[in-house]
Amino acid sequence: MVKKTKNESEEFENENVAELEEPVVKDEVEETVEDDTASDDEINSIVSAAKVQQNEFDWDKYEAEEGGYSQSERNSLQEKYEQTLSTNAENEVTEGTVVSISKREVVVNIGAKSDGVVSTSEFRYNPDLKVGDKVEVFVESLEDKSGQLILSHKKARALKSWDRVNEALENSEIVKGFVKCRTKGGMIVDVFGIEAFLPGSQIDVKPIRDYDVFVGKTMEFKVVKINNEYKNVVVSHKALIDAELEEQK
Repeated sequence: MVKKTKNESEEFENENVAELEEPVVKDEVEETVEDDTASDDEINSIVSAAKVQQNEFDWDKYEAEEGGYSQSERNSLQEKYEQTLSTNAENEVTEGTVVSISKREVVVNIGAKSDGVVSTSEFRYNPDLKVGDKVEVFVESLEDKSGQLILSHKKARALKSWDRVNEALENSEIVKGFVKCRTKGGMIVDVFGIEAFLPGSQIDVKPIRDYDVFVGKTMEFKVVKINNEYKNVVVSHKALIDAELEEQK
């Protein structure tokens, strides 16, 4: 084996490094040279010219004009995209559209970057809820740690509940309520997110012995009394039955 001197080894390493740093342009040029008799000087001259052309190529201009959009076009597209998004703010009530319903979740679109998820239990007062319905939701967070939009239908109802319940009383409006549980002398009913009291005498025209059969049901009621000082609401299902009987007469 022939041993190389220190100087020869350094020259050999420098040549290898130079070859590694050499652009692949040389190989490509050699492959495209049709004349097999081309000398090394001619090939090196072609490589040098290719390097100059490569270094002088304006990539920014290519991306802006040929390979993409100009800056003004980008700004215009960005502005149009932002206009398609709603201007909802956190801690505000807004209207959204139901896009899907499952046993556990209701997905609502409020026009933000992503849809929000609301627990199905918050809509149990409305068993007729369907895709495409408009619902009010409270924006708790536009984006949590995982980038999820956090919404609450229950909070939205609670914030507007007193206005609604007073309007229902003034207009003799029929409202839907979810019977939550039995209590002394009657039932507790969820109306607009407010816990209203349904006296036992106001359930039906007939005396009711077993209140438990109504628990978990959604029924129609009339608001018959409101105590704004103590935040008490009294509802009646019997009033609806009486009204129907009067119409039949």
